[in-house]
Amino acid sequence: MIREEVRNIAIIAHVDHGKTTLVDVMLKQSGVFRANEAVVERVMDSNDLERERGITILAKNTAVTWHDLSINIVDTPGHADFGGEVERTLTMVDGVLLLVDAYEGPMPQTKYVLRKALELHLKPIVVVNKIDRPDQRAEEVVDEVLDLFIELGADEDQLDFPVVFTSARAGIAKLNMAEEDQDLTPLFESIRKNIPAPDVEVDQPLQFMVTTLDHDDYVGRVAIGRIVRGVVRNGQAVAVAGENGVRQAKIGKLYRYQGLKRVETEQAVAGDIVAMVGMGDVNIGETICDPAQPEALPSLSIDEPTLSMRFYVNNSPFAGKEGEFVTSRHLRDRLFREARTNVSLRVDETESPDCYSVCGRGELHLSILIETMRREGYELQVGKPKVINKMIDGILQEPIEHLTIEVPADFLGPVMEKLGSRRGEMRDMQEVAGYLRIDFLIPARGLIGFRNEFLTDTKGNGIMHHVFHGYAPYKGEIAGRTKGSLVAFEDGETTGYGIASVQDRGTMFVVPGQKIYMGQIVGENTRDQDMDLNPCKKKHVTNMRSSSADDAIRLEPPRLFTLEQALEYINEDELVEVTPKNIRIRKAILDRTQRARAKKAVE
Repeated sequence: MIREEVRNIAIIAHVDHGKTTLVDVMLKQSGVFRANEAVVERVMDSNDLERERGITILAKNTAVTWHDLSINIVDTPGHADFGGEVERTLTMVDGVLLLVDAYEGPMPQTKYVLRKALELHLKPIVVVNKIDRPDQRAEEVVDEVLDLFIELGADEDQLDFPVVFTSARAGIAKLNMAEEDQDLTPLFESIRKNIPAPDVEVDQPLQFMVTTLDHDDYVGRVAIGRIVRGVVRNGQAVAVAGENGVRQAKIGKLYRYQGLKRVETEQAVAGDIVAMVGMGDVNIGETICDPAQPEALPSLSIDEPTLSMRFYVNNSPFAGKEGEFVTSRHLRDRLFREARTNVSLRVDETESPDCYSVCGRGELHLSILIETMRREGYELQVGKPKVINKMIDGILQEPIEHLTIEVPADFLGPVMEKLGSRRGEMRDMQEVAGYLRIDFLIPARGLIGFRNEFLTDTKGNGIMHHVFHGYAPYKGEIAGRTKGSLVAFEDGETTGYGIASVQDRGTMFVVPGQKIYMGQIVGENTRDQDMDLNPCKKKHVTNMRSSSADDAIRLEPPRLFTLEQALEYINEDELVEVTPKNIRIRKAILDRTQRARAKKAVE
């Protein structure tokens, strides 16, 4: 049975090419918002972190009705670190809108998500967005997309892709650049004409793949996915089939998507994307099926994590003063709960009960988890990120990233020098609108700490993106941070006098009036070794007067770290302490005598 009234599509693109804005306009023009209703910008980015950073982190579902056509839309993340979200959601759809910026053209993440879509034999529509940019080069970008399709081995049907030119911000679409501007009708008609309708077996036993999980405070876990076969009804008895065998369950409530809302429905049939509740602890990749014929669908294959970090219970002198959840049990429960819904995350217990090894796709993937936890009231400590190497055919291999940078020609020298020392290999260089766009293959560990240096070297003018490329033989040692730390040797509160007396030693990380503890890192040394000092020193009061007594203290501006910058900055023997109110950098061993002893033992 072919369901002509339904289309299931995912919107895929590189980060910041306009996916979420396009979904906003599709919702608006299909009548989801009433004429007098205020439209929320980037309505699909419902998470606080997504709104602050301007990136999509979690894949989300919505549905619009265009005349008699029901279009289920999945908005996917554009950042490589959330590739697990993209891979899962592509199994729910029959076609994709591949969004490409009319100036930037195909970028590393465009290539990554397109490869996944082509592997699943999904029908693509290429949407060239931001045609209202004064520097747009839409026609050239279409040729670049075609080259990318050929490079990725697309079949003849996929190479014959339709193209729609849009400006999501202006809410217009057209089939060629010479046409007059109009609303999104050409895009909707292109979806109707080119995306295959679901071809399904309605009269066969039920099969439904759980691809996304949500949580509701009132009804518990919500299983979201596509009905692959059969019919599902509200209150129906079902079987849940997965790695742990088959168990019986009952659907509490069944919902379909209507605009931005989940609406309760009595039944849904194969080809629909629906949400179900009331079945207990279902997991991603499990199949909900007919209890008389429990057949599990093939499990989802997700790319392996490439980066690991140690998460520790906070044991600093300030532990428990700023957070609500501080114990080992709190940390363990939260991490394992995250691993159930975040499929590209892996959590392992270590030999210590207060430490967990957490593996993810990249620094951003793990730092978003840490940031979410601190906002929920958790206190924890995390160690330096490390890449996950593999033994393949008896050879040690490490993850390699495909890095693309865009820099003005004036800044090229220092950037190339830095990438060379980090074992980067240049693959391609081209000029795009006054910028040089250069492609590198570089070990994943070579990118740890590179972003800050890159922005400094290019004075904020550089753009960098990277995506996982594959595994390759180990490239050799890469030099780490070349400067030592300035470490406080006693607890106290920093003073302007104390900071002024030590700031010639290096760059300070603290301001006057800040509470610190012994072993906390308060600055970066100008030399390569660590130095213990006291920024809490107070000026002694005496009866003597000096000619310089009333000179104003001049303090250099301190360097303040974001969470990602702190994770990139630390060395092997250092930790980042994360609480709801503060991010501090500290030595793993706080006592300087014990630290010296441990260093001597290693040597």
